[in-house]
Amino acid sequence: MLRSLFSGISGLRSHQTMLDVTGNNIANVNTTGFKSSQTQFQDTLSQVLSNAGGAQQGTGGTNPAQVGLGVRVAGITTNFTQGASQITGRSTDMMIQGDGFFMVRKGNDAFYTRAGSFDFDATGQMVLPGEGALVQGWAADKYGNIDTNGPLSDLKVPSGTIMAPIASSSATYAGNLDSAAPAGTTLERTIDLFDSTGTARTLALTFTSKGGGDWTLDATDGDPLNDVKGAAVTFDTAGTLTSAKSIAVGGVTVDLAGLTGFSGLDTVRAATQDGQSAGTLQSFALGADGTITGAFSNGLKQTIGRLALGSFTNPSGLEKAGGSLFRTSVNSGDPQVGAAGTGGRGSLAGGALEMSNVDLSSEFTNLIVAQRGFQANSRVITTSDEVLQELVNLKR
Repeated sequence: MLRSLFSGISGLRSHQTMLDVTGNNIANVNTTGFKSSQTQFQDTLSQVLSNAGGAQQGTGGTNPAQVGLGVRVAGITTNFTQGASQITGRSTDMMIQGDGFFMVRKGNDAFYTRAGSFDFDATGQMVLPGEGALVQGWAADKYGNIDTNGPLSDLKVPSGTIMAPIASSSATYAGNLDSAAPAGTTLERTIDLFDSTGTARTLALTFTSKGGGDWTLDATDGDPLNDVKGAAVTFDTAGTLTSAKSIAVGGVTVDLAGLTGFSGLDTVRAATQDGQSAGTLQSFALGADGTITGAFSNGLKQTIGRLALGSFTNPSGLEKAGGSLFRTSVNSGDPQVGAAGTGGRGSLAGGALEMSNVDLSSEFTNLIVAQRGFQANSRVITTSDEVLQELVNLKR
C-alpha cells in the first residue's frame, strides 16, 4: 500500500485535532479567566531508503534518502498571557494583574484558577459560584493579625462577625501648653477608654497654669480611687518637658512626652488610646494585596483575612480541570504559596475580572489554516486512491 495514503490519514487526524482546539478557543471567547491553547505538529519517523555514505579516496560522500511517514500532534500548549480586564464594580470580583493563581478547594482536592468571580454562601464562606469551590487564604486572629507563613484555611466572612473589645492600657496626650498663660488658666482634655468588656469610661486631664510656664495636672477616669492630683508639668527655657513623661490612671499609662511649653499656643489634645469597644460587621472591602478588611459598627476597621495566591515554575504544565480550574501535574511543579505582590506574584484589582485571552483574529486564521491543511491531506488520499486504481486496472 502507498505510504502517501497513511501520511494523508495522519494529516487528517492532526488537522482535525487543530480544528477541535481552535473551536474550543472560540467557544470560550467570553469565558472569565480562560486561557487559549495552541496545537503544535511534528513529523513522525522517516523510512530510510538508502543510508548515508562516507567520502572515500577519489569518491565523494552520499546523503541518506528518507521518506517521511506523516505527521502527529506534538503537544497542545496553554497560553497564559494576561487577558483584558472587565470592570464589574462588585466588591467580591478580583483580578490578578501579573502571575499567579487563586487557590480553591473542592473536597480534598486543590485547584487553581484565574477566574476571580467570587461570592459568599449562606454560611459566609467565600466560593466560586459555579463550582462551589472554597477560596483559600489566611484567617486573621481576633486582633486582625495574619500569619502568611501559617496553614491555609477556607476564607469566611460570616454576617454578624464580632470585633472583640480590647481594654485600654495606654493613652497619649500631645501638643503645646502656653508658657505665657496667666496663673489660674485651666485646660481640660478628654478621651474615651475601654475596659475588657468594651465598656467606655472617660479619661479627663485638667492642666492648670501656675504662671511662669509651669503647670499642674489633675487626672480622673470617674473612679475617685484612681484620681491624680497636682502632678507637676514643667518645661525648661527651650520648651522641653522636664517633669515626668507619663502618669498612671487606673491601670492606664498616659504618655505626656509629646507636650511642649512654647509661648502663645494652646494646642494640647488627647491624641490616641489603644482600646476599643465591641462591634459587629457591617461591610467589607478587598484590597490590592488580597486583604479582606471589615467595617464594624463601632466605627473601626479590622482585617478579617487575606487571599492566597499560588505561582508555578511551569504553569504550562498545569492540567485543565473544567470550570476554569487547573490542577497540578508532575511537570508543573508544586505551587509556591504567598500573598499577592510578593515573590513574583501579581497584585489584585478589586471590582474587575480577567477576561478570556482568546484572540479571535488569530483563531479565525487558524481555522483557515486547519481547513486548508485538512483539504490538502484529503487530496493526497484521493490522489493515492487514483494511483492504486490505475494499478488495479493494469490487470483487466
